[in-house]
Amino acid sequence: MSDERKTLEQREQMTDIERLRHSASHVLATAILKLWPEAQFAAGPPVENGFYYDVDLPHRISPDDFEKIEAEMKNEIKANRPFERLEVSRDEALALGKKGRLAALGERPEPSKFKLDIIENIPSDEKISLYRNGDFIDLCAGPHVMRTGNIGAFKLTNVASAYYKGDEKNPQLQRVYGTAFKTKKELDDYFAMLEEAKKRDHRKLGRELELFVFDDDVGPGLPMLLPRGAVIAEELEKLAKETEFTAGYQRVRTPHIARESLYKKSGHLPYYAESMFPPMELEDKLPSLSRPAGFQPAEHTDQQDADQPSQAGSLTSDRYYLKAMNCPHHHKLFAAVPRSYRDLPLRLAEYGTCYRYEQSGELFGLMRVRSLQMNDAHLYMTPEQFEAEFNAVNEMYLNYFKLFGIDKYLMRFSTHDPAKLGQKFVDEPELWKKTEEMTRNVLKNSGINYVEVPNEAAFYGPKIDVQAWSVIGREFSIATNQVDFAQPRNFDLRYKDRDNIDKIPICIHRAPLGTHERFIGFLIEHYAGNFPLWLSPEQVRILTIGDDPKLIDYARSILKELRAHQVRAEIDESSDKINGKVQRAEQMKVHTMFVIGKRDMEADAVSVRVHGKGNLGARPRGEVVADILAAIRERRT
Repeated sequence: MSDERKTLEQREQMTDIERLRHSASHVLATAILKLWPEAQFAAGPPVENGFYYDVDLPHRISPDDFEKIEAEMKNEIKANRPFERLEVSRDEALALGKKGRLAALGERPEPSKFKLDIIENIPSDEKISLYRNGDFIDLCAGPHVMRTGNIGAFKLTNVASAYYKGDEKNPQLQRVYGTAFKTKKELDDYFAMLEEAKKRDHRKLGRELELFVFDDDVGPGLPMLLPRGAVIAEELEKLAKETEFTAGYQRVRTPHIARESLYKKSGHLPYYAESMFPPMELEDKLPSLSRPAGFQPAEHTDQQDADQPSQAGSLTSDRYYLKAMNCPHHHKLFAAVPRSYRDLPLRLAEYGTCYRYEQSGELFGLMRVRSLQMNDAHLYMTPEQFEAEFNAVNEMYLNYFKLFGIDKYLMRFSTHDPAKLGQKFVDEPELWKKTEEMTRNVLKNSGINYVEVPNEAAFYGPKIDVQAWSVIGREFSIATNQVDFAQPRNFDLRYKDRDNIDKIPICIHRAPLGTHERFIGFLIEHYAGNFPLWLSPEQVRILTIGDDPKLIDYARSILKELRAHQVRAEIDESSDKINGKVQRAEQMKVHTMFVIGKRDMEADAVSVRVHGKGNLGARPRGEVVADILAAIRERRT
């Protein structure tokens, strides 16, 4: 059977390629049984880019076995056997399982233990179906292609270990992976893409280009940016600050830690506790928190906050958390001064550092880390302003995508599950309905490409996750845009409307560039390390042909001119031959090289070489420098 029993609706939603790969997993099981008849099978679903089947087998399958397994699979495909669906009663399915007939080529002394367990967990009102191809019969909800001969081109890729049902208390199985396509060309293109992806792997390029490091003494998932990597982060932050300033954002700064009471008020505790670092227990004498004379916060309190020290020097015991999100701090800033409808929309932005306790097995280079520099902002508005503000955030995404050459993207509109109100989602059914409809209308009216996904909203409101594909087709989740109707209520955020009546604002959480870490990882792979000039860690390297003192002085004068305009330029003053200097610069993917010889100096010129394009010839020095400055200023791609 596939990973879990699928409902009729889910089966109907299976794509053609998923159907093909699902069928290939049955052919894989058939082949393994012909080689090792004692094999016991658990789940065999299609997955992204392929399929797998979990098998319990004394023989340890290795890539050395793939050739003979694939040979048996080819025989089954060549036989062109039909996939036959058989509906059976629960008793009939159990009887077959006890005879070892499920996921097998015939009856066996040992029962089909995993299939029997799966049958026991099938709802009583759900039909039980089997699929047969030749002698192989499997418990399966389907669907499949018509015949094994429809499977097309396939290849086994790797084998790994996996616990049954993902529970370490259960038996550990062997998970054999493969992929399948309709044609041999599609299969070849896929593996060519994988080879290109290996070359572009941000972890590999990060080491080679000296962009970032991880260190055991610092801790897993805590990246450190080397100078060349920090350049990229700073350029992204500069881009965001310029874009947000033009859009009317105001910048703020908040601490890296906060009291437990803040996250209880926001609602992140207990919903988000598993993703936060454990609390710090503090006991200390703290001074009283004084306020300026006459200060009256917009947040209404009838009595002194119980969490605050009552007098100077009082002993307090507190729990503090590393900041996992910026929003509670920004809500406090909204509440810090009285607000009127004239102040809205209020857009507070911060490149705040957050810390999230991702599971160690989920950490992956810069893509999944525990320390995050977030391109974060929170927008507070009236209901009438919502559509324009939400749409403006989406337009900001689109402008960024154009700048970075991201042609393929999709917005995932995540909604709530009414059955999980009060558990996974705040228990406000009417507000969920209202804000989801508002968001849906904005997406429809804007014509943005989106899909609606149930049960994946943030706990406080619907959200949009932006999925983008790099130039080699790898998918990344790089940005988010979330509607929040719960936290403004939790924090009692207020503004005075035209009639001087207190109203609660709507809040939008947005991060168009996501985090520095993930977005830099995406860009490394997207550009293969060949960053555009404005983003390149080293924009210009000056290479002299020879070490004549006058030539070196000429090169240094160009360096001084470039650096006076904030161009990231270096000079290679080594005694190496020019070919060696060029090779080193190419290896580090320096964007532009100025190759300077005696003739260039005498003509007040430079010979320009661009990484990936080669030698572009000699040009007047002033013209080249002006073009470099314009390309950086305009962020040409």
